[in-house]
Amino acid sequence: MADSLSGNPQTSSAYERFHPGVQRWIRRKEWGELRRIQEQAAGPVLRGERDVVIAAATAGGKTEAAFLPIASQVAEAWKDEDVGGLSVLYVSPLKALINDQFDRLRDLFEPLHVPVFRWHGDVSSSRKKRARQEGGLLLITPESLEAQFIRRGYAMSEFLAPLQYVVVDELHAFIGGERGRQLQSLLHRVELAARRRIPRIALSATLGDMEKASAFLRPGKGEDAIHITDEGETQTVKLQVRGYEHRSAESRSEEIAEEEQSEEDQEEEGGDPQVSGDLIDITGHLFDTLRGGRHITFANRRQTVEVTADLLRRKCDEEGVPNEFLPHHGSLNRDLRDEAEQRLRKGNRPTTIVATTTLELGIDVGNVESIAQIGAPPSVASMRQRLGRSGRRGDPAVLRVYVREAKLDSDSPLTDKLRVGLVRTVAMVRLLAQGWNEPPVTGALHLSTLVQQILSLIAQRGGLDAQQGYEVLCQRGPFRTVSPDQFATLLRDLGAADLITQTHDGTLVLDLDGEQLVNHYEFYAAFSTPEEYRLVTGGSEIGSLPIVAPLYEGRYLIFGGKRWKVIDVDQEKQVVELVPSEGGRAPLFGGMGAMVHGQIRREMQRVYESEGEPSFLDPTGYDLLEEGRWNFREMGLSEQSFVTEGTDAVWFPWIGDRALNAMELALQRDGFDVETQDVLLRAKEVPTSELEEAIQRLRETGLGNSRALARFVENKRLEKHHAYLSENLLAADYASQYLDPRGFCD
Repeated sequence: MADSLSGNPQTSSAYERFHPGVQRWIRRKEWGELRRIQEQAAGPVLRGERDVVIAAATAGGKTEAAFLPIASQVAEAWKDEDVGGLSVLYVSPLKALINDQFDRLRDLFEPLHVPVFRWHGDVSSSRKKRARQEGGLLLITPESLEAQFIRRGYAMSEFLAPLQYVVVDELHAFIGGERGRQLQSLLHRVELAARRRIPRIALSATLGDMEKASAFLRPGKGEDAIHITDEGETQTVKLQVRGYEHRSAESRSEEIAEEEQSEEDQEEEGGDPQVSGDLIDITGHLFDTLRGGRHITFANRRQTVEVTADLLRRKCDEEGVPNEFLPHHGSLNRDLRDEAEQRLRKGNRPTTIVATTTLELGIDVGNVESIAQIGAPPSVASMRQRLGRSGRRGDPAVLRVYVREAKLDSDSPLTDKLRVGLVRTVAMVRLLAQGWNEPPVTGALHLSTLVQQILSLIAQRGGLDAQQGYEVLCQRGPFRTVSPDQFATLLRDLGAADLITQTHDGTLVLDLDGEQLVNHYEFYAAFSTPEEYRLVTGGSEIGSLPIVAPLYEGRYLIFGGKRWKVIDVDQEKQVVELVPSEGGRAPLFGGMGAMVHGQIRREMQRVYESEGEPSFLDPTGYDLLEEGRWNFREMGLSEQSFVTEGTDAVWFPWIGDRALNAMELALQRDGFDVETQDVLLRAKEVPTSELEEAIQRLRETGLGNSRALARFVENKRLEKHHAYLSENLLAADYASQYLDPRGFCD
């Protein structure tokens, strides 16, 4: 078991153990005392004997908890002028976060005569050269670290030899995805190059399962880590969930909606206008509540960000006041995002940023008064992270959630009648209050990232023995769920794709196509990035759009919080020329929604079956909840999980999406025409008794092999390097990530 440190802090000697230069830094900051996690982290980090996971809310002092003792140790090592080299490797998921931390850490380290460098795509080659020569503290992204292994090869051993610490920031952002598996592999390769174990210090938002977090940080030896949390630190939370029923836009707003919903747009998006009356009501409340302050409003889609920011800007124009509502998402030009962040950080002008997940991580935007969320949050962990962006410096954390529900009629879907979006939000709030977070998916193969790491390792070493590759990446590395047979099949697939070849002595080397792939800058990222159009106006680039977004000359766009008309589309150069316009419509951006965990669905069932008014609901929200509860009882779902609708049988299993996906595929295999719709599974043209009997049989016999079920999925090529995998490996990879055959029995 990993050790956990929590409870009331004792009078600590941490300050006395710090280097004199670090003590001077603390005094200069005029800190009255160290925070509890800073007191607790000092000893374990100074000793450097074990990995340490530090979890606390945003602005909870995590960075200093790690770097005060690290700076003390490094300063001691650097006290002799002839000592140098890389001492600390800091890995971050975001360039923007690196830029933030660069200034903070330089303020701490440079008075100790320890240089600090950042390394990402926006840093000049001269600064990178200095970083290689001088060492000190290096802040880097996984992609840039990957590039160094490929480009510098065996020289990485000399570069990493003096390394004392590896720090991973925003650990929770890595866990569970392809990029996280890439990070695990890179950390393993760092130690292989340095030829010794190096303590890993992880910083994270509040985690639901610290044991799994430390297991992610060092696969196979997570139990050795020390956990340091801010449990017991209390903060006042003010939270409200506001309900809105969909209604058509009226009067002038209706004219706007009609103008912006062209016939072609209606065909593209099912005829749902972007500007509805309920969204206008939400933006009206946002305007009245947030104007004049400093806030962040989150939306789950970039399209919603653009529409909301546009409505709020127009509201400012109508009121004759300066616009203070700025959009922020990954498709916007970096300069526009920086401008919004700096304006919010400086605090000299009222500013509300309307953002996607781009502001969910720990980028410093100063003291934010409140958070708003449009739509049900993607996850409980995401809600917790977003809530933590407000309430700094002793103020309460404030979150307002705006949930939109459909207007009901006799033909409304069952999910609308049950008010699923609102009930899911209520369930998430209850789980948030209980301290629960979604645990990471374990057992996933991540074969796309394994392809990348095999090719990268071959490029780094100039060649690779197959058995050695399996030992490095799978037996001792992070791909431990990959069997020897699967690894051998993967190598054959890469050979068939002309990415690798085998020399006469059995050494694996890159083939011509593999050389071309590895030497392209896009190879360094484990995730795929869609081809995009660059959006240009007046010679300046303002952002980009995926190729899937339909664009043509004469189309109107909302982008960057402003309205544009497309005057030219250069297909060859993938450039779209824009001019300012009065008309506009937010474009399609694509993207997949988050999978819902079974614990959330089970909590939803408890919400339906309970009585009483949650104190955080507004009157409309409570009315919608009661309507959902009434329909729940009318359908008989308090006593049964199967209902009949027309000629269809419908099952409400209250399980997570991975288990529901597996059940859907098993029933398809058995001859049923089924589909999942959020909380339910629908079997078409089937008596309810027949579906109930089939599911009972599956409970008794099991759903079967998940890889066999995955063969029924047509679109399994979801990750960057899936195109190189054979059907068997594709099915295995899909099943490990998206199917849970045992979950429906829980």
